[in-house]
Amino acid sequence: MEGLDLERLVLSAGPLGIMQAALDVTLPFAHQRKQFGQPIAHNQLVQGKLADMYTKLQASRAYTYATARTVDEAGIIRTQDCAGAILYAAERATECTLDCIQLLGGMGYVEEMPASRLLRDAKLYEIGAGTSEIRRMVIGRAFNKEYAHLGA
Repeated sequence: MEGLDLERLVLSAGPLGIMQAALDVTLPFAHQRKQFGQPIAHNQLVQGKLADMYTKLQASRAYTYATARTVDEAGIIRTQDCAGAILYAAERATECTLDCIQLLGGMGYVEEMPASRLLRDAKLYEIGAGTSEIRRMVIGRAFNKEYAHLGA
């Protein structure tokens, strides 16, 4: 399974780029778009969505990088972490791109903005190279294998 584990780990970097791109589109827009005489970024609900997008990116990045560092420095390939990194990052990327579209409002649907493409790309990471459900099953089976000696 090492080959598939490494594939999952490498693929987990894709959603990081998608989340960063979603923030790169959303942050300037939220500070330029005015409603009631002030940028929408001054609205607390908008700030909350932006904070959520940012923390999802940073948590996903930390998980992916920590797993990669363990593989690189210690040579340890943990199936549950490789599958977990792509599972977590892919699902958070879809959430971030949906928030991006929501914050852009009507502009989220126009071709001039990349938000809809980012959403399609993010969703692909949830279904390509193993669905989220398969990744959860892989993680569960890795735990079963690791702790099989306790049930004997």
